[in-house]
Amino acid sequence: MFRSQKKRQQQAQSMQSAMEPGSAVRTIGGMYALVKAVNDSTVELEIAPGVVAHFAKSAVAAVIEAQEYDEIINGRPEEDESVELSDELIEDELIEDEAVREDVSLEKADSDEPAAK
Repeated sequence: MFRSQKKRQQQAQSMQSAMEPGSAVRTIGGMYALVKAVNDSTVELEIAPGVVAHFAKSAVAAVIEAQEYDEIINGRPEEDESVELSDELIEDELIEDEAVREDVSLEKADSDEPAAK
């Protein structure tokens, strides 16, 4: 059990040394933020634009990549190339929508039965 604890401590130390201003991190509480400054035992995290909070280094659970951070915060990847729809796909969707609209008729039915209330 002593070896696994030592290994976890080494991983935490290497992760904490990887923190530098501009890095994206996740705290142990699940909050995502950007590193603004790294001090001896604390780190300053920007949790919202213009809002900086001080955390203990040990409160940082992981340093994450910029693209992953952008996907989490903005709900989309940094480069939306893979998500963009081609013109053909958009055109196909428009054709399908028009076909559905043609099937639905708003004209009054020519039946002798009274309309249901």
